[in-house]
Amino acid sequence: MTHGYYTYSKKEGTKKNISATSIYFESLPYQVHADTGLIDYEKLEDTAALFKPAMIICGGSAYAREWDYKRFRAIADANGALLLCDMSHISGLVATQEADSPFQYADIVTTTTHKTLRGPRSGMIFFRRDERGFEGKINMAVFPALQGGPHEHQIAAVATQLKQVATPAFKSYIQSVKANAKAMAAALVEKGYTLVTGGTDNHLVLWDLRPQGLTGSKLETIADKCCITINKNAVPGDRSALSPGGVRLGSPALTSRGLGAAEFQQVAEFLHRAVELGLKAQAASPSKKLTDFVATLQQEEFATAMVALREDVNAFAAGFGMPGMDTAALKYKTFQESHA
Repeated sequence: MTHGYYTYSKKEGTKKNISATSIYFESLPYQVHADTGLIDYEKLEDTAALFKPAMIICGGSAYAREWDYKRFRAIADANGALLLCDMSHISGLVATQEADSPFQYADIVTTTTHKTLRGPRSGMIFFRRDERGFEGKINMAVFPALQGGPHEHQIAAVATQLKQVATPAFKSYIQSVKANAKAMAAALVEKGYTLVTGGTDNHLVLWDLRPQGLTGSKLETIADKCCITINKNAVPGDRSALSPGGVRLGSPALTSRGLGAAEFQQVAEFLHRAVELGLKAQAASPSKKLTDFVATLQQEEFATAMVALREDVNAFAAGFGMPGMDTAALKYKTFQESHA
């Protein structure tokens, strides 16, 4: 979405420029292997040799495996391209050395600070100080080109969080994030579900629902009504991001609330119940349209089932407090107290 909305449309063409990035820059996506879900580096190498891009970007929002930064660097060098890594989703893992680091290979590294880094909503840009002059260009692009006054509260919050990231407690947290994602992935596979790449090396799971015949948007709808937050997500082979064939699941938030591997297996059970409910509602729906599906969910049979699932989810979640806060006494805890 960031770089341009690629979709199939006979009426409007194959690309829609949605974001500002896609308006000012021309981008070309590379792909994953249809059978494995892993990045097709051979195809990327051929495409780069043909189009000679000014920049190659690695990093993504729904990729559950490691990135071969060394190979990206080689492809970039072979074509005179800059290499930028957006590690927004895995920066907490990189910071704790629980994921491969792009810094040795990339010219520019960008990240948000509110995902696995678990800080405030903000961002950071890292760059090489060399003869290419990235520092002056990036500083000028940030201010005065794109931003106004600095947000000192965000800067202070990022600094505070980065201090926490350097602690053994945060590394232990990230290790739990990975273990919990693997536990959830294994539980879903055990139930017969298909995961893109077959599993995960990081904090997320990309779940392919096409074998069940259920779209990600429908499962997202049911889950939301049952107090489960997931998001629809395209999977390899999808032609529409609006009605995708999968959902993306992450483990950081629930891990922050103290859930472990056993609890994530229960989360997988809740998701399984949501899928079964979705399939029954879809079978009773007059069409495959999402609007008809939502209307069908209002029928007593499905409304009652959703209430039951929601009550079970809430009863389960009530056993885990919010991070940094004693919900019983309404008293905030320090970081050290929260991880004691």
